[in-house]
Amino acid sequence: MQRHITAGLDGSRESLDAADWAAREALRRGLPLHLLHVDEEPADSASLPEPDVPAERERTALDRAAAQLGYCHPALEIRPARALGRPADTLVEASVTSEALVLGSRGFTGFAAFLVGSVALDVTARAACPVVLVRAGERPEDERRGLAGTGPYRPVVLGLDLAHPCDDLLAYAFDAAASRHAPLHVLHAWSVPLVPSADADDPAAEKARALSAALSAWRHKFPDTEVREHAVHGRAGHHLLLASTRAGLLVIGRRTGMGDRLGPVAHSVIHHVLCPVAVVPYG
Repeated sequence: MQRHITAGLDGSRESLDAADWAAREALRRGLPLHLLHVDEEPADSASLPEPDVPAERERTALDRAAAQLGYCHPALEIRPARALGRPADTLVEASVTSEALVLGSRGFTGFAAFLVGSVALDVTARAACPVVLVRAGERPEDERRGLAGTGPYRPVVLGLDLAHPCDDLLAYAFDAAASRHAPLHVLHAWSVPLVPSADADDPAAEKARALSAALSAWRHKFPDTEVREHAVHGRAGHHLLLASTRAGLLVIGRRTGMGDRLGPVAHSVIHHVLCPVAVVPYG
């Protein structure tokens, strides 16, 4: 089965902006775009034979979004589809055949924060593929540097846990950077006991060596991608939020062995960054 980028669409502003981001990502990766709108299962009780105005409005929004994206991206193959069921479960099911699943989130005006809905959180914690959360108001020029966003792409930032390095996470981040011809900034945050033993190795040098070793093979696979390594002391969430202010995309991992939930770092990041966030599952 041919892979594709899937965008969940519900007619809201945030989902439309996410669908536009997904369209650009699909073009960068040479994949079709699957626009998916999920209708809740109808109630068992009988209803009056009146038109379902909200449902009809949502169906019209799906058709309108497909037409608008097709006009803006004529080279992109777009596949609009509707499904019946619980939105979170249906989107998780769609993630099995998707390269990435893109969802929208509302942003707090004037604050660096997402307002992430329960469906987006549920899907992010259970999806089989990377889930990208895109805030409302995200524009194509936000991904680029320079005057009016006309320059090169901003860096892709990867948060890497050296205790659990994973090929799926590294592959996604390197692919994202390469498809944008953007630099990749890899950040590992670490902490040490307040009173280390006298014969302990310098933790900063040790972490820097471990980070370089983890990235060595990937540098050879992507020789044209500029990679910058940052081994920093402190809380991972804090440093990732700082790095995200200069990023076009932030990539973090989600360990599937922890069950259907997000860890504290992922929760902090997806609620407080301004740039799109990709959460990549790994075993």
